[in-house]
Amino acid sequence: MTDRALAVVRAGALTTVQDLGRPGYAHLGVPRSGALDAPAAALVNRLVGNRRAAAVLETTLTGCALRPRCAVTVAVGGAPCAVTVDGRPAAWGAPVLVPAGALLDVGPARAGVRSYVAVSGGVAVEPVLGSRSTDLLSGLGPVPLTDGAVLPLGTPGAPHARVDTAPQPAPPAELVLRVTLGPRDDWFTRRALRDFTSRAYRVSASSNRIGLRTEGPALERARPGELPSEGMVLGAVQVPPDGRPVVFLADHPTTGGYPVIAVVHPADLPAAAQALPGTPVRFVAVRRR
Repeated sequence: MTDRALAVVRAGALTTVQDLGRPGYAHLGVPRSGALDAPAAALVNRLVGNRRAAAVLETTLTGCALRPRCAVTVAVGGAPCAVTVDGRPAAWGAPVLVPAGALLDVGPARAGVRSYVAVSGGVAVEPVLGSRSTDLLSGLGPVPLTDGAVLPLGTPGAPHARVDTAPQPAPPAELVLRVTLGPRDDWFTRRALRDFTSRAYRVSASSNRIGLRTEGPALERARPGELPSEGMVLGAVQVPPDGRPVVFLADHPTTGGYPVIAVVHPADLPAAAQALPGTPVRFVAVRRR
């Protein structure tokens, strides 16, 4: 086993290949995709000496297990979890050498939702529209990992970081999302706007890479009907007919007809990737620039 590849022993609940995504194709109906917790993905890439744009693996809740066919340096970050190599404990949040044929096990998330696994050289699946990201909405990019799959690896670049551990933010106990109201806040009553920015919501178990769904007070419309389909952006807070806000994440549709009450500040979206179902959510309005 000397070829540069990674065999999937245990795929986990949902493990996908992700990089910086494919922004710039919304006019073709293609979502941007990419790692939901982009800072965590960038950090593990730095720890193994990869470029920021190198593809990593994004796990969901249950982790994964991998067997490299060559010696590699790996780093696991994002949601905290146990990491072992051939059953022996290994570091989380730091570079780890994994010999050829050894079993790297990335355990279930102890907190948060998504862990990120970077491998020296990056995951080198064939890019689509300039990205190796899996897009669950459009189906572009590689399919989610399955047991027995084999992923090609790129050539390692810079030496890996020499650190004992790298600090990473803890998953949120409460998700606070700064929002700019609009463009369709006038479709809602004054009471709905007060409820939206003052009352507590919770993360719904039906959330996914497309959107973070919420449970809480339904927002009352000031006008009936639906909009003609219009463009949607990352972080848009769309309100479907049930009145519960949905925050659009990386695999969101590029158009939609439900009104967008607000848009979340981009810096607050990585925390949304790590918010477990049941996590309290508060929307905090900031002034328009």
